[in-house]
Amino acid sequence: MAKKEKTTAPAAKSSGAVKKDDVKPTLLKRIGKWFRDMKSELKKVVWPSTQTLTNNTAITLFVTILAAVILWGFDSLAQMAVKALITLAG
Repeated sequence: MAKKEKTTAPAAKSSGAVKKDDVKPTLLKRIGKWFRDMKSELKKVVWPSTQTLTNNTAITLFVTILAAVILWGFDSLAQMAVKALITLAG
């Protein structure tokens, strides 16, 4: 049996011309496009009302202060425990 040889299509000749898609835009054009894209995305954002923003801020501050007080309490307990160990050992 004879082997069948695969024939490939001849390669397309390059005309040397640069396609528009192959050219990388300049830095200023890319920066400008980035700002235009950012502006269009920000128009899609649903911004919270003043009341919602105030409530969320108050909750955030409350939880932050509560966490700080709890951490301060644990730190004080740990400090007393270390001092007690030093007193017992020393």
